[in-house]
Amino acid sequence: MTKLVTRPVPPRAVWSLEQGGMHPLLARLYASRGVSSPEQAETQLKHLLPPDGLKGIGEAAKLLADAIAARKKLLIVADYDCDGATACAVGVRGLRSLGAVVDYLVPNRFETGYGLSPEVVRIAAKLSPDMLITVDNGIASVDGVAEATRLGMTTLVTDHHLPGEHLPAAAAIVNPNQPGCTFPSKSIAGVGVMFYTLLALRAELRQRGAFAQTPEPNLAVLLDLVALGTVADVVGLDRNNRILVGQGLSRIRAGQMCAGVQALFRCAGREPASAATFDLGFALGPRLNAAGRLADMSLGIECLITDDMARAMNIAQELDALNRQRRSIEADMREDADLLLNSLDGENQSSISLFDPSWHQGVIGILAGRIKEKLHRPTFAFARANSEATGGELRGSGRSIPGLHLRDALDLVSKRHPTLIKRFGGHAAAAGLTINESDFALFVAAMEAATQSMLSTTDLQRTLETDGVIESGFMSLDAVRLMQSQVWGQGFPQPLFEDVFEVERQRIIKEQHLKLDLVKGKAHFEAIRFNFSESVPDRVRVAYRLSINDYNGRQTVQLMLEHIEAA
Repeated sequence: MTKLVTRPVPPRAVWSLEQGGMHPLLARLYASRGVSSPEQAETQLKHLLPPDGLKGIGEAAKLLADAIAARKKLLIVADYDCDGATACAVGVRGLRSLGAVVDYLVPNRFETGYGLSPEVVRIAAKLSPDMLITVDNGIASVDGVAEATRLGMTTLVTDHHLPGEHLPAAAAIVNPNQPGCTFPSKSIAGVGVMFYTLLALRAELRQRGAFAQTPEPNLAVLLDLVALGTVADVVGLDRNNRILVGQGLSRIRAGQMCAGVQALFRCAGREPASAATFDLGFALGPRLNAAGRLADMSLGIECLITDDMARAMNIAQELDALNRQRRSIEADMREDADLLLNSLDGENQSSISLFDPSWHQGVIGILAGRIKEKLHRPTFAFARANSEATGGELRGSGRSIPGLHLRDALDLVSKRHPTLIKRFGGHAAAAGLTINESDFALFVAAMEAATQSMLSTTDLQRTLETDGVIESGFMSLDAVRLMQSQVWGQGFPQPLFEDVFEVERQRIIKEQHLKLDLVKGKAHFEAIRFNFSESVPDRVRVAYRLSINDYNGRQTVQLMLEHIEAA
């Protein structure tokens, strides 16, 4: 059962925001999300946290500046998700604009696994780099950094994931979550860390007089990529991240974006001039991620670093085809998962762990997320590390619910069963691990025991936080456009309203979506609930988001339903 809870709205904060010139609707929404003054809502670049707050960033800047002066060969080692791809593209574009000789390498999910492993280092060594720079990975790569040192390569780690018990012996580490770092924005994405590293490097080069004869490069041109990676990685949108995303969206809306981002918008059928965080998270991000899930993320990175629009479009079309293939694979896996779930008592379990020999390793994270949303339980989905082998390793991907830090749960399982988990990593909302196939049943029991000890009954009840009832005057196209222009996301959620309506008409479209005509007073609204094919009572309480339905050139307000219950 889902419980609707209305967010509290501090009146003093609303008054302060309105006095600062904010629209009354936005003032109410921002106040309920912890913004109490006009200054906290400002998103100009001048309000960005300074780079020197990041531990290790000064050493990193000097290391890179020395390498540029000596014309050393730099090699970026990326991750194979959207954050890793955008961080790599930001690194390549930014470092080249600052005079570096730089190339990149991205591990293959199916061959070398995640991060800077010794195997990846040995592959990198064949390219003869002087320095390895990790983006969106590396904080747990103790053995990989040691191997790089043995082979004569310097290592700079830029990452945002939580560290393990020991840090790698890199020449410099930039990570807000490393011990001793006081940088306030702990939720910055990997692409944000790389962007900050470039800001520090430019300042170091400026101090050395590198721009005496040539103009300084404008690193703000990278903000479209920073915004894309930040939103797609579903990190918390604290004020600093909202500034990064807001500035990136402003550039995209003004047509100031790299060829790859422009091509991805075209393939997704989205309009850059009205770009919102939804477009980045649900249209562009999945297309980039499809390369890492089904093929090689080098394809996605090439899309983002090329300045050739024709090449960018060709690659974007390949990514679009991969994304369609990913959706087809996911649909088949969801059918398999539904059959497995029928044999489980999900209501009386505190966790879900599923494995099927036919599942695709690149799609298990999405599957875990879908099941987590459906059952409101922390969920792990597993696939064979090698689809040809039996009885070997399983790779698992997990997604969590509020109240459970998933990496901490894996850490507890690892402490209780020291030989069970071979490798694991991640953060509060998502994590990955490797186990032996023969140990799957033990993992299921161990994770269930761990989550039972870490979750309360309240945690296991789905709760939807809403913004209450919206005044009828704000259910307009102008108000919807105003809300869509803001930066919403993880930790700063998109507005969700609730109200009671009379159901005038209901029907199922495309055999799986419920379409409703709703009435409140004299106002009529169209509404839709996706992937819901049950009939509803004549009077309903719904939780909904406001959107714009554009049909045959006519725009109307539409309610996107998240929850329906009898009123």
